[in-house]
Amino acid sequence: MTDADTDDIRTTGDGAGGGRGARPGGPPKALRMSVELPLWRALTGYRILTLVYVLGLFAVAYPRYAHPLGGAAYMAALTLWTALTWRRTTSAERCTRQFLLGDLGFAVGGILLTSLIDTQARIMGGAPTLPSIWAAGAVLGFAIKGGWRWAAVASSIVAAANLVERQALARDTVHNVVLVWVASVAIGYVVEVARASERTLARALQIEAATRERERLARDIHDSVLQVLAMVQRRGAAIGGEAAELGRMAGEQEVALRTLVAGGPVPRQRTAADAAEGAAVPAGPAVPGPPPGGPCDLMALLAPHAGAGVALSGPGTPVGLPAAAAGELAAAVGAALDNVRVHVGADARAWILVEDEPDAVLVTVRDEGPGIPEGRLAAAEREGRLGVALSIRGRLRELGGSAEWISVPGQGTEVELKVPKGRAPEGGRRGRHGHE
Repeated sequence: MTDADTDDIRTTGDGAGGGRGARPGGPPKALRMSVELPLWRALTGYRILTLVYVLGLFAVAYPRYAHPLGGAAYMAALTLWTALTWRRTTSAERCTRQFLLGDLGFAVGGILLTSLIDTQARIMGGAPTLPSIWAAGAVLGFAIKGGWRWAAVASSIVAAANLVERQALARDTVHNVVLVWVASVAIGYVVEVARASERTLARALQIEAATRERERLARDIHDSVLQVLAMVQRRGAAIGGEAAELGRMAGEQEVALRTLVAGGPVPRQRTAADAAEGAAVPAGPAVPGPPPGGPCDLMALLAPHAGAGVALSGPGTPVGLPAAAAGELAAAVGAALDNVRVHVGADARAWILVEDEPDAVLVTVRDEGPGIPEGRLAAAEREGRLGVALSIRGRLRELGGSAEWISVPGQGTEVELKVPKGRAPEGGRRGRHGHE
């Protein structure tokens, strides 16, 4: 945990009086939401109050010390240290490790100095040490700053000093040592839990603010750009000719813009007009490669396939897979869509459904074509056309998954691609395109 975890958490409004902290016509208001601040203030008060108590305790027992002037010198130094450093315990930023070590040094030094200042009879009789309960403040500072581990180390050092000063395992000494150790560790653990909750709350507020902003942009776009594109598509289809092509392009841009607003970038798709200018019609949109390691969101890799003729549906949350596995699965989906375009037609509609199961990811690609005759895939493989065998089945086999075709004549074809989670491809990547 770093000091930055206590920074301000900002919330945003939509300018229309949305939530707390929103100021119409102005920037969002910063809200201080640190759960540590009351703990630091309580520690500051504890150090001051216990110092007063310790000074009074020493004054009452002053005549009974073996070397009272030495005790008075320590008390003066302790008072000066507390007065000069009281602001150090008002926040995590000011309470540095060097200060905590100095505070612990004053506590441990005072405990060990007691055996030289006080009489042996008073020590064995259970008289308090020179810093008395002020020493617990040093341990609590470690607990609030660094959590239960720091608290355990600091309280153990204080416990060892108390045992050395007493030179015996007296019941009252052991009781006080265990009490300080348990209390400091418990407080340190509670602080760690509170910090984790604070980080979760900060993340939730950021997501909420981003969602509100996305919804606002979606409303504005829907009320303007999307309606214009939809009107151009309808008018172009009604007029026909070159206007029909313009309407079709407007429809594709409408779908791409809706996908972008919904949560993912969609690259521009090549059109038939591009092909007429000298380039071959591509088999499908270019799919960006996965990042070079770590988990990858499959939905982000499949988003570029969505368009006027392809509908993509899936969970509202990221579908995580190892980067290499996600890339291979996305390439297999691309190969299945290539087969739809080649064997059903460039204007054929297709649907991609992503299901995130507990132990696997299932992707279904369905089209509205005439279906695949029984035995056609096996015959194509024997004839050397290995698009299905290599581009789809081969990829899924390397992932430890499976690829199944469900086809009914006249009712289209479904390709079910299933990949277990946590499995990376065994071999290298193959080329993306391949047909039956």
